[in-house]
Amino acid sequence: MLSNSLVDQDRAHLIHPVVSLRTHERRGVTVLHSAKGCEVTDASGRVLLDGFAGLWCVNTGYGHESIVEAAAEQMRRLPYATGYFHFGSEPAIRLAAKLARLAPPSLDHVFFTLGGSDAVDTVIRMVWYYNNALGRPQKKQFISLERGYHGSSSNGAGLTALRLFQDGFDLPRQWQHYIPSPDPYRHPEGPEPDRIIAASVAALRNKVRELGAENVAAFICEPVQGSGGVIVPPRGFLPAMQQACRELGILFIVDEVITGFGRTGPMFACEHEGIEPDMMTLAKGLTAGYIPMGAALISDEIYQVLADAVPEGVPFGHGLTYSGHPVSAAVALEVIRLYEDGLLENGRVAGEHLARRLAELADHPLVGHVRSLGLLAGIELVVDKKTKQKPAPDLKIAERAFETAYRNGLIIRAFADGTIGLAPPLCITVGNIDQLVDKLMATLDSLLERRELHQ
Repeated sequence: MLSNSLVDQDRAHLIHPVVSLRTHERRGVTVLHSAKGCEVTDASGRVLLDGFAGLWCVNTGYGHESIVEAAAEQMRRLPYATGYFHFGSEPAIRLAAKLARLAPPSLDHVFFTLGGSDAVDTVIRMVWYYNNALGRPQKKQFISLERGYHGSSSNGAGLTALRLFQDGFDLPRQWQHYIPSPDPYRHPEGPEPDRIIAASVAALRNKVRELGAENVAAFICEPVQGSGGVIVPPRGFLPAMQQACRELGILFIVDEVITGFGRTGPMFACEHEGIEPDMMTLAKGLTAGYIPMGAALISDEIYQVLADAVPEGVPFGHGLTYSGHPVSAAVALEVIRLYEDGLLENGRVAGEHLARRLAELADHPLVGHVRSLGLLAGIELVVDKKTKQKPAPDLKIAERAFETAYRNGLIIRAFADGTIGLAPPLCITVGNIDQLVDKLMATLDSLLERRELHQ
């Protein structure tokens, strides 16, 4: 009765993010009840291996009492402290200093947000303010990657080059532009890394030339394109794009909302190749999804321009009620302690095993491409390996893949284009990895039995 009541109340009142609203009304909600480690239990009692860490975010896994206690203790002592009026709290201050120490050396100033979308909005506003302060009011154009994702806020969704987040929302805007994704599987230049990198640099240079270097403010990208299908660029892509931005006189912004905090192996994906961006956005793994929080990190050079831009005593006009929330900050500090106390290393070992096991899927008739970096993976489904033809949209392969995996006791991300995404918690064991891949293989075999795919 309780479950039925919740389903009815949900259907009548709760708007869910990124679902077909009418479909959800007919289908009804799947209520999740509890979780521990890498497993989630729904309201019917079904136990599921969470292969997607909630929404790329529960990097520590579920049920860490030390995280719960950190939140509870902070709530008892100081549940809220504004950052306005020169106020602050110890957890927020310590967290900012901790992030500055962990982040690439170029980044040493932190503004806290509630999540990734408003972290992206924050860097956009700061870039505009920065260029206005330098007497360059025309330098406002942004460039991002096709298939990139940078949130679903009014500004960020325009840099998100996925039509789902733009159609009907009057996006993109005139200052938002795109260059091709460095997708090794489908790039026009083929899979050769050097050719993809050269084409990407050329595309950026050509776009800046088209818009006018005096008008372009920044280039933003993810180290791994998450919601675009878990696209892993070839090694060398990020350094080449960083160097091109330096030569073109535009800011280089890295969106690590998904890739940060051990998701690809090190604390930040920038560490793989020593990247030092001008700005970086964080969220998700920052608090492991236990409580909302995001962050925008900026270089000292940008910060000094912002600080000097207005007369003494005039505020910098950007703020959020919950910026630097003490409970969120206390949780983040404990989460980072867990990463440093063994979870990063466990994730690294588990990621290597995941890559080995996923390689077994390459010969499956439905699998066109397998890609991974650490505990972040994509399996792109096709109906013809030679032509790389995707399943027809009316087959609803993503919906069927998700439902089949769920019946097999596995939660995956099934993108609309037929790509399966994996991002399990960093606490996952080698045995759990084996279970995950075995369940995934069973899911693919079940999909293969559908007559429509063969037609």
